[in-house]
Amino acid sequence: MSHNPDRDDRTADFERLFRAYYPVVNGYVRRRAETGVVDDLVNEVFMVAWRRFDRVPQDPRSWLLAVARNVLGTHIRGARRVRALQARLATVTVEWGTADEQLTGIDVAAALAELRPNDREALMLINWEGLTPTEAARVLGESPAAFRVRLHRARSRFRALLERASAPTAHADRCGPRAGSAHVTQEARSV
Repeated sequence: MSHNPDRDDRTADFERLFRAYYPVVNGYVRRRAETGVVDDLVNEVFMVAWRRFDRVPQDPRSWLLAVARNVLGTHIRGARRVRALQARLATVTVEWGTADEQLTGIDVAAALAELRPNDREALMLINWEGLTPTEAARVLGESPAAFRVRLHRARSRFRALLERASAPTAHADRCGPRAGSAHVTQEARSV
């Protein structure tokens, strides 16, 4: 195992920065974000600091708070986009393949919300952004083969969630968990 003193120094310097400024960054983010995301946002600030450690000024407090502000801004814009998508989905009608029942956009949004984040993103990259599986795999940082497996599983989970949302218990008992398939109307695809 080789010993790299420059790397050791950088790591030690970063650890000192982290210990000294974590309370400052954490407090800044905590006062501006919902409790459930504070740790992730603070971690993102320090990930930026690690990646750009050579640019951190001698007095890093204001620089770290500027990074925190940018991270928060990105988070808020993303949350706004999710809320806007959910509002738009609430007005969408979904045709259901085996019965005359219809799902609402609210049902679709609820099913999407129950998926794992990367599964939800996979479906949205393909269906809403119109990417090919290879392009979507690149966005998620996965191999095309791994992405295709993820997409297949995400579609199956999503279909099951939609079936559960649309079927009263009598219909679910009669048809079973995999009967039917959801078809989102062209109007829904444009969301």
